[in-house]
Amino acid sequence: MSLDLPRLLIAGTASGVGKTLMSYLLIAELRARGWRVQPFKVGPDYLDASHLARAAGRPCYNLDTWLMPSERLQTIFAAACRDADLAIIEGMMGLYDGREAQSDAGSAAEIAQLLQTPVILVLDAWAQARSAAAVVLGFQRFAPQLPLVGVMANRVAGAGHARLLSEALASTCGLPLLAAFPALTEAPWPERHLGLLPATEQTLSSTRLDSLLTLFRQSCALDQILTLARQAPPLVACASRAESPAPASDERVRLALAYDEAFSFYYPDTLDLLRQAGAELVPFSPLHDRQLPADCAGLYLGGGFPEEYAAQLAANEELRRALAELVAGGLPCYAECGGLMYLCRHLYTASGKTYPMLGLIKRDCIMESASAALQIGYRLAQAQRESLLLPHGAQVRGHEFHYSRLDMGPAPAEAAYLLSSPDGQYQQLEGFARGNLLASYLHLSFSGFPEAAWRFVAAARRWRQSRL
Repeated sequence: MSLDLPRLLIAGTASGVGKTLMSYLLIAELRARGWRVQPFKVGPDYLDASHLARAAGRPCYNLDTWLMPSERLQTIFAAACRDADLAIIEGMMGLYDGREAQSDAGSAAEIAQLLQTPVILVLDAWAQARSAAAVVLGFQRFAPQLPLVGVMANRVAGAGHARLLSEALASTCGLPLLAAFPALTEAPWPERHLGLLPATEQTLSSTRLDSLLTLFRQSCALDQILTLARQAPPLVACASRAESPAPASDERVRLALAYDEAFSFYYPDTLDLLRQAGAELVPFSPLHDRQLPADCAGLYLGGGFPEEYAAQLAANEELRRALAELVAGGLPCYAECGGLMYLCRHLYTASGKTYPMLGLIKRDCIMESASAALQIGYRLAQAQRESLLLPHGAQVRGHEFHYSRLDMGPAPAEAAYLLSSPDGQYQQLEGFARGNLLASYLHLSFSGFPEAAWRFVAAARRWRQSRL
């Protein structure tokens, strides 16, 4: 299979320089002009991805060579782009930042080379002119084989500043200044302890978006950017979407998917794999709905921010009782991070308040605000027992990112995983696996183990048959 599609990777010199804003506005402007833009996000991040999806009006797929094999990543890219006019990939952190200090593994640079995608570098140009060219030159020479084609400058002080930047970049680096975006007096999106507020909680108003797009049009060489995107070579031998065993039945099985302000962290390819396995995904809101959608035979509680909505979740007693009864009665339930927190007995907020949750896991969840409490990083996970998603002994890869903890770890007899960091320095038992329930802090992409989708759907189908 060959994919001949214009594409760009928007990378940064570091986190916080404006690459999400530049990516968002580029996507929104192209969409306003009638382009079908397929967004992607390098790494495991859900938050930036939610805003890019909102800008494009279609799911933003994560590209992460830790969570999935590179062949699978190429498959996801090709499949997501099949009806698009152009692909925009937002990098993570700085261009060369990944999971190792001595290689490009997991970085935006690795993805750019794997997908043969031209790179535009975003830098914060505040209070510098020719020095910006020195920074860009370092990025050029660090990996000369990387297709670095231009620069977007953020926080530019005016036309004179833009001229100095343009001349310095052209003479020193031979690169065009593709955007000279002005400094904003107010950040486009507020932030919280894990990063930007997700698009389910905070999106740009039409007035604010129009204002930002006007600034973008005035400061951006859009035609030149599109010309550079068209220079991307055809991707040869992109695999078609990998097929798994055919569903045991042509009949779809309904899985309830928690989706609202409190729960919104899902990888689109995981949801695609569940659909391929025979699932009909039915969104519902643990905040606002009183009952689970009708005829659902499984429950997927993704990550999110239940700590920010603990009072509302607790107040919805009718749904809490209904979910607890259904899962206790055998309904297959998979929960990740925020979903795990929702299954606990109580949630203790950082402000000291306590709220009842579902009580299906006999632990209390405690929010901590200190940075020392942050658990973050890629994890290897070895299944300690047969579970809803995995056979005993299976090894999968995931990502952990949370400020909460449980008052006690899992008992060895119910632990879902033995987690370890890639370097082997960190190891612990984690998660809960018993019968129809699997809950963990670990975020999984089913792309790394597609069998998980089929096992989940098969369990839901068996539960439905047992109820007939």
